[in-house]
Amino acid sequence: MIWDKFSRVYDLVENSFNGKVNEDFSSKVAGMINSSDEVLECACGTGIISEKIAPKCKLIVATDYSEGMLQQIRKKCAKFRNITFHRVDIMQLPYNDASFDKVVAGNVIHLLDKPQEAISELCRVCKDGGKVIIPTYVAPHRSKSVSWFLQLLRWLGFDFKRTFTYEEYKDFFRSMGYDGVEYTISNGRMPCAIAVLKKDVFSQLLAAQAYGISWMMS
Repeated sequence: MIWDKFSRVYDLVENSFNGKVNEDFSSKVAGMINSSDEVLECACGTGIISEKIAPKCKLIVATDYSEGMLQQIRKKCAKFRNITFHRVDIMQLPYNDASFDKVVAGNVIHLLDKPQEAISELCRVCKDGGKVIIPTYVAPHRSKSVSWFLQLLRWLGFDFKRTFTYEEYKDFFRSMGYDGVEYTISNGRMPCAIAVLKKDVFSQLLAAQAYGISWMMS
């Protein structure tokens, strides 16, 4: 798996190219977390977001499909006693309905063949009244520097299914029927847009049904 091979140098590459944005968006996500929250993070990678969330919440379950990434986050977040690590497929989360106050999935939906189904899973395991927080890198008006960087990553073997501008990212959620999504953005070389979906059973069910996705109401 390419992410296993890349895991040891992931932070070096990310921070060299986009460190300011990573610091800003991860801090913004952490600012959405309360001390009583039980948090699930999917696609945690090396823990860029996790190490910001862990000091703020009651507990965090950090998950990724790449064992290499999990090895790195275990080292980075070893000092925290409220974090556990699971190897998990975001498309089939092994957690009960309405298990978490906040669900975070950073920079992953552009890698998925069926991101709509993944988002439905994130909503399923989120408690009613909770929030699903989805930060995703977006292209700044299709800039040439970002296009070059993405082409390099593809050449190295990273399989991006799609890229978004900020407006296209908003359109992505609107196209699925998600209303009332809140957005914020961290600007920089490669900006990161944070979409926040408040878990409302009926609105999320309607959106899921519109895509032919079935999940039980909590």
